[in-house]
Amino acid sequence: MKKVLVALVTGGALLLPGTPALAQTAKATLGPYGYGKVRLGMTEKQARATGGVALKMASQGGSCSGWDLRAHPTGKNAVGLYISKKRGVAVIFAPKGVRTPRGIGIGSTMTQVKKAYPGLQTPRDGIPSVSVPGNRKARYFFFATAKGKLEELSLALTTQDCVG
Repeated sequence: MKKVLVALVTGGALLLPGTPALAQTAKATLGPYGYGKVRLGMTEKQARATGGVALKMASQGGSCSGWDLRAHPTGKNAVGLYISKKRGVAVIFAPKGVRTPRGIGIGSTMTQVKKAYPGLQTPRDGIPSVSVPGNRKARYFFFATAKGKLEELSLALTTQDCVG
């Protein structure tokens, strides 16, 4: 009897029997509802329960506390996300190498951003943003260098009360 090699194709990945590592090829994206298990609007308790966040800066009388994504710790004077006492997870900053579902991430150009998100708006404060496709309660904010390359990208609730 001849042996038959059986392969299963799922989501563009070829999975062969006995190769479970290939099942982990999908990367998490930023949006439309969060990053990995951390979702916009989660309470602090819910966010802690994911095991994916670590407290970095207590609220100190303010309405928001600063946190890091455990898989992507930030430098000394930065945080990976803010959790609002009132709104829950309010802002998530894109870790290096993480992209939106439309392929935009740190290092992308504003030309690429405009092509991916034709509804991009730049208000008086100068921070370009767009409503997140698939989540009308959130916006992407794009922070670019003078040369037009993204140095920061965030996903935020439209009602967030953590950053100006």
